Amino acid sequence: MARVPPTFHYETEVMARGVLRVAGVDEVGRGPLAGPVTAAAVRLDPGRIPKGLDDSKALSAPRREELYLHILEVAEVSIAHATVEEIDALNILRASHLAMERAVAALSADHALIDGNMVPRALCCGATAIVKGDALCLSIAAASIVAKVTRDRIMVDLAQQHPGYGWETNAGYPTPEHFAALQNLGVTPWHRRSFKPVHNILYQDVSVSC
Repeated sequence: MARVPPTFHYETEVMARGVLRVAGVDEVGRGPLAGPVTAAAVRLDPGRIPKGLDDSKALSAPRREELYLHILEVAEVSIAHATVEEIDALNILRASHLAMERAVAALSADHALIDGNMVPRALCCGATAIVKGDALCLSIAAASIVAKVTRDRIMVDLAQQHPGYGWETNAGYPTPEHFAALQNLGVTPWHRRSFKPVHNILYQDVSVSC
């Protein structure tokens, strides 16, 4: 059975209740061992929706880049992050919600459609959580593309500063190459120390030195 692409149904449903400014919100970067978590909020113009919007994971990197530029041209977009330090201090779930809250706060929206099964507790407007929203809802799909392209670019830049970890291709996720570099090159300031593989490397180093 062919997969059904995301639609504007959820936005239309909210707008039918008299809410005019509806934004889709998604984040990327919960799973990596390094780098920030990045969130995007996107408010689409119903008359200028880019063709081909889809869950960022269903798109090739070149297609994501094309759609990213198009989204910036025709939609209202906000991008926000939670830092590695905030991830370690708060935990990754709360930090990802913090990034979402920041993205929504910087956008003029009256209602947010959130990818996932939880609504961040400090959102500045009403919200609806949509499980697998990036594959169902056009605004969330747009947000997933913006967040993914933005974070991937950040990790490519960081890869130039810290070569050897493969961040330009693995975006900080725990690939064999990344694990090997952690063992051989050690932990960088961009690694999440609260994540077990990184913590174990640090703990191992302390044990050896003692």
